[in-house]
Amino acid sequence: MQTPQRHALRTNSVDLLVIGAGAAGMAAAIFAKLRGLDVLLVEKSDKVGGTASTSAGTLWIPGNSQGAKAGDKDNVCEAAAYLDSLIAGHTPRTRRQRAAYLSTGVEAIDFLEANTEVKFLPCGVHPDYHRKAGAALRGRAIVPAPFDGRVLGSDFERVRPPIPEFMIFGGMMVGKMDIPRLVGRFKSPANFIYSTGLFLRYLKDRLRYSRGTRLMMGNALVGRMYHSLLKLGVKPEFNTRLDELVMQNGRVTGATIVGPSGPRLVTARKGVVLATGGFAHNDAYRQRLMPDPTPKYSLACEANHGDGIAAAEALGARVNGSENGSGGFWAPVSVTRRKDGTRGLFPHLSLDRAKPGLIAVNRAGRRFCNEADSYHDFVEAMYRSNDRDGAIPSWLICDGEFIRKYGLGLVYPGTSDLGSHVASGYVAHADNAEHLAARLGVDPVGLKATLDRYNEQATRGVDEDFNRGHSELNRFNGDPAVKPNPCLAPIDLGNLYAMEVWPAEIACSAGISTDEDGRVVDEQEQPMPGLFACGNDMASVMADSYPGPGTTLGPAVVFAYRAVNAALREAD
Repeated sequence: MQTPQRHALRTNSVDLLVIGAGAAGMAAAIFAKLRGLDVLLVEKSDKVGGTASTSAGTLWIPGNSQGAKAGDKDNVCEAAAYLDSLIAGHTPRTRRQRAAYLSTGVEAIDFLEANTEVKFLPCGVHPDYHRKAGAALRGRAIVPAPFDGRVLGSDFERVRPPIPEFMIFGGMMVGKMDIPRLVGRFKSPANFIYSTGLFLRYLKDRLRYSRGTRLMMGNALVGRMYHSLLKLGVKPEFNTRLDELVMQNGRVTGATIVGPSGPRLVTARKGVVLATGGFAHNDAYRQRLMPDPTPKYSLACEANHGDGIAAAEALGARVNGSENGSGGFWAPVSVTRRKDGTRGLFPHLSLDRAKPGLIAVNRAGRRFCNEADSYHDFVEAMYRSNDRDGAIPSWLICDGEFIRKYGLGLVYPGTSDLGSHVASGYVAHADNAEHLAARLGVDPVGLKATLDRYNEQATRGVDEDFNRGHSELNRFNGDPAVKPNPCLAPIDLGNLYAMEVWPAEIACSAGISTDEDGRVVDEQEQPMPGLFACGNDMASVMADSYPGPGTTLGPAVVFAYRAVNAALREAD
């Protein structure tokens, strides 16, 4: 729609217009309403939550009150030193951003928790992802408390569900702490009673709802935010997209939006907040802002097409690609085949890669990284390996006993008959390295040499090639029962299994450049009055680095808080 047609549009006026009802957009709308503003929240799809709904729901908030109450000792100064050692390419603007994030994180979370139904729990031990000065073993990660979706009534169906790969029995969510009790349900009366209770609750839910209502992780965060919005009287307008931003006399004064009843002009007295989820499914932005070869898979919400970024760029906003062309926060994924014939993605985050008895190889049959490092670092190593050996995709290799004990991707622990998974192509099986190499299309000599060398080192408990098991993060996700190294165990070369994995982003790191208050800046890095961005529309405060669990959701909430406060100050 072109500007000359605006005079013919239906119009309405609000204090603040928020575009996008993911975690960042809902947080901005909540903060605005709590500050007494008349807020309009619009959402392109028919559900709230965006990518946050399918995430682990963790927030990285150094010095958080939840951890402090549990006895954790963390401080923002150490977190600042950690980020300084981790993130390259500091500018005065980005340095101010990081300082603002660290100084406001606790305040934003405490304000949200004190005034809404959004409640958080400390994670306890949950190490930062890099061994650098200022890194912490615990005290920085928080998670949303589980949420009973039944309190939403019919509005429960507006909460975007997790990916099917993260649900069992066709719709039941489980948390990380549920898994050992479910897997060991026949090992003790307590485990059996616990597992039976979960299943009976789920069966009761399915009499009324399309899936289980016991919400965990990111779904719990989204459910709690949505419940809080509704209690505050903010009802998102669904199936309503951003058309274009409106600027008058150098200030963004509103936007044209298109909903079920057609286009209209919304005037926003205190500004517009862009929170449309980033550019994950916009091919042009992917090719421009992500590495080559452009990853073909994404874990982000399918409605995220860069609407906010494109609208801001049309007004002259600076879109910040990354210094090294990464553009995203990454995880390796295996491609699943769902019962309805569609394709799914399973992110290999922490449940299998760090366990003893698994390696990852490239097309040359060679290991290329410490498999127990973070999911983001794993994919970055895949790309570095691609530069040398043309190695995208890569393969996770283990034996049958590993899968029975720990699981592999969508193959659950306890699985002993893998025939259906082999038949579907999800895993490959062979009785020696040469046959496996032939099935995968990797170099047989390289694979055999790699397996032999790995087994020799695993027997001694020392990874001389990639130092696996050296860090707190490695050991945290390994198996403490395995000595001396919880991340190393020999692989049975007569019963080999392999799974293909590809790079996929869990969120975009490139996006709209902003200042420390979430104000969008132009190519000269000057703020554009009336325009704000947060969430994955905003270029990450972490640049392309991934310091620890909750790298995306922590800044999403904190900069939503700062943006609303800045909108109030700017308008005054």
